[in-house]
Amino acid sequence: MDSGLVGSEYASHLTEADVRLLNSLARAVTGPVAAGGDGAAGSWLQDPAVLQALLSDPAVWEAVLGRGEGENSAQPASASPFLVFAVAVHRAAAELASLRHVTERTGPRQRIPLFDAPELRDFLAAAQRRLFLAELLASFTKITSGRYQVRSHGQVRTRRFSELDPVRLAGLLDAVPEADRPGIYRRLGDVALFLTGVFPDYAAGQALGLVGATRLLRAARVPVPDAERLASAPAMELLEQLGARWYRAAWELAAVRTARLTVVAEVADRFRQARRVLNHVADRYLFPAGSPWFTQPES
Repeated sequence: MDSGLVGSEYASHLTEADVRLLNSLARAVTGPVAAGGDGAAGSWLQDPAVLQALLSDPAVWEAVLGRGEGENSAQPASASPFLVFAVAVHRAAAELASLRHVTERTGPRQRIPLFDAPELRDFLAAAQRRLFLAELLASFTKITSGRYQVRSHGQVRTRRFSELDPVRLAGLLDAVPEADRPGIYRRLGDVALFLTGVFPDYAAGQALGLVGATRLLRAARVPVPDAERLASAPAMELLEQLGARWYRAAWELAAVRTARLTVVAEVADRFRQARRVLNHVADRYLFPAGSPWFTQPES
């Protein structure tokens, strides 16, 4: 995905309130030439490099996350979820540039240092992958759920699904036309990455059971020998493996492989790095002061 397309995708998510806030900060960060007058957006909205620099600036971080002072202070409610997460992801990229290790959760309230910061820096070095993570986080501020019908043994049955229940969401694969399945696979990958990245303690504590794990492995088209091994694997390992396979299936089965879908294929190959970056974002920025965006998923 080229820089111009990445920049336009960022801009398409910004609300009018986001533009006003960023424009007020652009004068201090990038100078009056980059900022528009009378609340209008300046060149920072059209120039991908300037927009990326603006999202990475400490002054924008302080304002958007509600930690600023004076005229640049702003409560999180004044920024859209997408802007909050975009700034958080860029903040993570800036912090990881100087870190040697990043903590890894080994259990509830248990952490160990892993010296994989260079790999995480490399993941965040690509603007399209930073955009991917910001969009992913914003997409889960509202959860889709509902009912659908399937025919089983000559009878029509009604089933429920929720985006935070991968077993039920995977059931949609049997109910939608083949052309729609790549979209379901993509969202299944999103669910696996979101749960393991933002709520790793919850994901690790999930008891999917043999039946649920088997259904998910079948939905991910895992070969039988691997499926037998993974069916009894810890939930975090299982979801990491499934998430990568679901993203890959979304890419392989798509009728048209767009630039945005190419990023999905990249994340499939770097799923653990993406998960570790989200762990860092969640621990450092989203939950310490109490997050207005996410609540713990129900067991």
